[in-house]
Amino acid sequence: MKGLYAIIDPEHCDGRDPLWVAGEVLHGGCAAMQLRAKTLSDRLCLSLARGIAERCAEHGVPFWMNDRPDLALLSGASGLHLGQSDLALDDARTLFPGAFALSTNTLAQAREAASLGVDAIGFGPIFATSSKTNADPSVGLEALREVCRAVSVPVIAIGGITLEHAAAVASTGASYAAAIGAICRAFNPHAAARALHDALRAS
Repeated sequence: MKGLYAIIDPEHCDGRDPLWVAGEVLHGGCAAMQLRAKTLSDRLCLSLARGIAERCAEHGVPFWMNDRPDLALLSGASGLHLGQSDLALDDARTLFPGAFALSTNTLAQAREAASLGVDAIGFGPIFATSSKTNADPSVGLEALREVCRAVSVPVIAIGGITLEHAAAVASTGASYAAAIGAICRAFNPHAAARALHDALRAS
């Protein structure tokens, strides 16, 4: 499956209930959904993760947890997405039995991630993004295309992706494109998700 890798972040929901936003996005359509909640307490984060996991199951959409193998396990997540500075993959595997994705910023990192046997590779930021503080410099579409050619693992394009960029991102060979602001901040998350998911699958 390919299309929208929807990331729900309470900080970017414009004061709306992130569980409601997640439900609207799922009704609109996505290939996968991830919870990214850097500032919530562990209890609130787990409660939200369980709520989103339940809704994802109803829609047949895999639910991924960001950073936290313990919360991924407790919420029944399908997968865990790790960054370069998060827990090492081998250590995370001792805590969580599901699928793994690893964020990368260079071709060398992407090749190394593929050699570790991950289930997906995040690559970016493709474009400048305001959803992440201290983000790495944007890498652009050609770098994304090069990574997609170099690895056999599904690639998730990450960073600054909007409907305007969807066709160009899909043309690189990326299996998925992640979005936070384009859906969480949208006036109508249902419509925004549907448009982005359809555009990413059209190529």
